[in-house]
Amino acid sequence: MKLSIGPITYFWERQQVLDFYRQAADSPAEIVYLGEVICSKRRLVKPEDWFAIGGELQQSGKQVILSSLTLLEAASELSSLKKLCANDAFMVEANDIAAVQLLSTAGHEFVTGPSVNIYNSRSLSLLASKGLKRWVLPVELGLDTLKDLQAGRPAGVETEVFALGRLPLAYSARCYTARSHNLPKDDCRFKCLEYPDGSLLKTREGEAFLVLNGIQTQSALTHQVLDQMPELEALEVDVLRISPQSSHTMEIIDIFDRARKGADPHQLSAELAGLLPLGACNGYLVEQAGMYSGPGVSHGIQQVS
Repeated sequence: MKLSIGPITYFWERQQVLDFYRQAADSPAEIVYLGEVICSKRRLVKPEDWFAIGGELQQSGKQVILSSLTLLEAASELSSLKKLCANDAFMVEANDIAAVQLLSTAGHEFVTGPSVNIYNSRSLSLLASKGLKRWVLPVELGLDTLKDLQAGRPAGVETEVFALGRLPLAYSARCYTARSHNLPKDDCRFKCLEYPDGSLLKTREGEAFLVLNGIQTQSALTHQVLDQMPELEALEVDVLRISPQSSHTMEIIDIFDRARKGADPHQLSAELAGLLPLGACNGYLVEQAGMYSGPGVSHGIQQVS
């Protein structure tokens, strides 16, 4: 299995972004996703910067994918999407159906991100006929559904699984980070910069529950699939995605690299736990409640022929 570094979902200072991708160039991850996927107001890194970063990563031997916005809300965002999808330098990750349509019409091959709802083999086959080359399993689906989809997967289409990161649960036209500061979305004062891993939301009982990240709502716990790696390998999953966090991302990638090279993933889970902000969960993948963290159920998964 290959490792990928997903797009940065948080709003980081420009230098932090540049430093991160310099480290990524030396990481064991084979694939790197670049671009802004949450909010078009996050402009400290501009489109031309993403292309420059992509060129440097490509020279380091990485496959570079440019990711599109997940939720389009303005004509200006659609215009930017059209320019992104028209580029001939890098493949694009489509994070909504508008991007799929633009890429398909242009005859470009593409990747679909976890926000594109591929729930059955018919959807997968339809998108493959439009130019899909790799798809990311929606994070709310589990191993049983993945098994069915892999059995009917079209030839030439790779499967990627969101392997580590706070789960992307929802997107809204309202910016909840701005709202939490009693600010309107159009005058947010870029409050997201104050939260390099999102703003934690607790229940009335004080339990960590969700994370606000601009228009995105994430899980407070970090989803991780180390314990399920043998099953994912048996299902012929091609790529595991690591979603960046503000610290320890390269150490996390190293742990997954060791796991795919034969180290015991169960032993590595304890090492990984110390690198996560609030602990781990894997409930959706193992067909349990989302906040569940544990070995899950036995799926009896065997090699897909």
